[in-house]
Amino acid sequence: MFLIQREVPSDPSSISYFMGCAGQGKSIAIDVHQDDVDWFIEQAKQKDVEINYVIDTHIHADHVSGAKKLAKRTGAMYCLHESAAPQFDFHPLKDQETFTAGNVSVEVLHTPGHTMDSICLLVTDLSRGPAPWFLISQHILFVGSVGRPDLRGREKEMAAHLYESIHSKILTLPDYVEILPGAKAGSVCGVGLSAKPVSTIGYEKANNSTLKLSRTAFIEKVLEELPPFPDKMDEIIQANIEKS
Repeated sequence: MFLIQREVPSDPSSISYFMGCAGQGKSIAIDVHQDDVDWFIEQAKQKDVEINYVIDTHIHADHVSGAKKLAKRTGAMYCLHESAAPQFDFHPLKDQETFTAGNVSVEVLHTPGHTMDSICLLVTDLSRGPAPWFLISQHILFVGSVGRPDLRGREKEMAAHLYESIHSKILTLPDYVEILPGAKAGSVCGVGLSAKPVSTIGYEKANNSTLKLSRTAFIEKVLEELPPFPDKMDEIIQANIEKS
C-alpha cells in the first residue's frame, strides 16, 4: 500500500491523508481541505489510481472541507459517519463497518467526543498480513494529547464521550498499532500536541499523561485546558454542512 501524510500548506498543523493500493488502482482521501483538491487529483494521476472514497472524519470546525468537491470531480463516494446531519446526501458509515480499496482494508470506529459524528479509521494492509497496522485517530487521540470536546457545546457530556471512546475503542487495540493523528503542534483542536505526527498505542499509554487519569480527572483536565475557538468557526461549520 501507499500512504501520504499530508501537512496542509495553508495550515501546516492540520494533516490530511491519501492512501491506497497502487497494484489494484484504488485509493482513499481523508479530511481534504478546500484548497487541496487539485493536489489529491494530481497525486492520483501520478500513482495511476482511482479515488474511490473521500472521507471526512467529522464535520470540521477549523477548516472548510474540500471532500464534496473532490468526490464530485472524481466520482468517488463521499462518506461521513451515519450520525452526521449535513444538508446534502452522503454515504453513511457505521461503527465497525469494513470496506476495502484493493489490498487496503479499513474498519470504521465511531469515536464520539470531539464531535458526536467523529470516527477513527483502523487500517490493515492485506498484502502484508491480517493484523491492523495503524489507526488514523484524527481529532480524538493526538500524539501527546487528546481532542477538545467543546466545539458544539455540552462540554462535560462530550468530554465523557471522549474518555469512553479513547478507553473503550482505541486503547484496547494492540500496543504496536501506530497512531496517525489529524493535527500536530500549533492546532487549535487540542492542547499540548507533539510536533511529531506519529506514535503508537503502546507509547501513548506509557507517556501520554492524560490517558492515565481517572474518568473524573480526565474530564476536569480537558475542560480546564481548552484553547481558543477556531477563527470563523460558525461560518466554517455552516460551509461544511450546507448543500452546494
